[in-house]
Amino acid sequence: MNYILIAVLLVTAAATRWQSNSKLSENATAVGDISEPDMVTVQGGRFAMGGYENDNEKPIHNVTLSSFKIAKYETTLAHWQQVMGSNPSGRTDCMDCPVTAVGWDDIQAFITKLNTLSGKIYRLPTEAEWEYAARGGTKSKEFDYAGSNDVNAVAWTFANSGSTIHPVGQKQANELGLYDMSGNVFEWCNDWYDETYYANSPEHDPKGPATGPHRVFRGGNRSSEPAKSHVAYRNPFRLGYANLGFRLASSL
Repeated sequence: MNYILIAVLLVTAAATRWQSNSKLSENATAVGDISEPDMVTVQGGRFAMGGYENDNEKPIHNVTLSSFKIAKYETTLAHWQQVMGSNPSGRTDCMDCPVTAVGWDDIQAFITKLNTLSGKIYRLPTEAEWEYAARGGTKSKEFDYAGSNDVNAVAWTFANSGSTIHPVGQKQANELGLYDMSGNVFEWCNDWYDETYYANSPEHDPKGPATGPHRVFRGGNRSSEPAKSHVAYRNPFRLGYANLGFRLASSL
């Protein structure tokens, strides 16, 4: 009987230590048994979307967005496991690391369950919202990367990551207090991808093409060259893989 009691106490203590060391508990609001992400309100405004480095970033065009909220951090493996009860990343050594290897459809299932449990309405950011937030919104200082012109200050890339995905929030935040929007892992957006969409994108709250074979991801990752971490970089994908995660958004 004493051995059983000791075992229970050890398991309880370990769980307590895991929660106290987690971004999930430090930077989220508990709702029942489920934690919610720490959200940052992004004041709407007008900005020049796109860039010069790749053809799919052209033309640079003006976009006006309504205010919205976006998560301060990439969704962690701890949060995913708490909501879904699964570990798609397949690692147990870094619960504060972004969840990876999740496809766009997998994320929709996560969001549906989180919304049911929390009574809130979370979603993925649109591509325009993502870039606007990465640029710093109305506080933008026009940096090349999300928060700096020095990629090493704000992003984990192949040049400094040691080929490892890192816990969220270790690099410098951008002007809005958002972390890891450059580097660490690519991030899914809600939009379908069209290489030429910018040529006819509506100015107000664009939501991407009506359909397509792939969704958009943004932001650079731990094994990509630094140039892929610049705020205008975009690319399409269909399924989840080891360097692809996400952060949540919500409408106001």
